[in-house]
Amino acid sequence: MSKKKLIIFTDGGARNNPGPAGIGVAIFSAENLKEPIAMHKKYIGETTNNQAEYQAVVLGLEEAKKFKAEEIEVRLDSELVCNQITGKFKLKNPDFQDSFIKIFNLRQSFKKVNFKHIPRENNKLADKLVNQVIDENV
Repeated sequence: MSKKKLIIFTDGGARNNPGPAGIGVAIFSAENLKEPIAMHKKYIGETTNNQAEYQAVVLGLEEAKKFKAEEIEVRLDSELVCNQITGKFKLKNPDFQDSFIKIFNLRQSFKKVNFKHIPRENNKLADKLVNQVIDENV
């Protein structure tokens, strides 16, 4: 199944930061932002909110590859992670380097990839997936 442009909502969270953490990804066709074409949630063990946010972006891009999309827009509510991925902020924390490199490499699979910071209230589905997977594992 090939979709030309996908919109991916990602979120990651850790209870008590650091603490039990999960990631959530909701993938939509750009033509229909009402019904996701795929949803993923994953428990990632004990980590920080920012680590979870990075891992959610990695999972979103990995899953988007399966749709053979040409253009991707990743929407996330972590301003820090968004600005680090786009190069607006320097990546100072070595804990994020592996995920940052994975994201850089995954970007090569698409003709165009944009990252967009969105308000938390516009990221409810991905946030719901995060909370579900933490609740299921704690």
